[in-house]
Amino acid sequence: MMDVVSAHPGTVIERWRTMTLAAQLGNIGSEVGRAARARSLGNDQRLARSLDRALELFDATLADERWRGRRKEIARAREIVCDFLVGDNVHGSSAESLDAYFLPFAVAARNGW
Repeated sequence: MMDVVSAHPGTVIERWRTMTLAAQLGNIGSEVGRAARARSLGNDQRLARSLDRALELFDATLADERWRGRRKEIARAREIVCDFLVGDNVHGSSAESLDAYFLPFAVAARNGW
């Protein structure tokens, strides 16, 4: 397993590794939503904090050996998020399109998937 450098305490990362992929992506989506809201309000500090947390969670998910076969999709989602929030948005993403991607994971996790 890859080591993940994180500002999160070890217990948070340990708990992260017990979550389903849907739960992990749903939680990442929450941070992405916070970052998108901060960006729309021009709050650069809040954007940076939320983006940092989202990237840490993406990295923890990518390091999870259970998702070895899903890493391409997870890495692509990470790339799209970065492109939208701090890049040139060459993919033409929006806060709504990112929410449409992540929300079904949160719903699935809530329903026990």
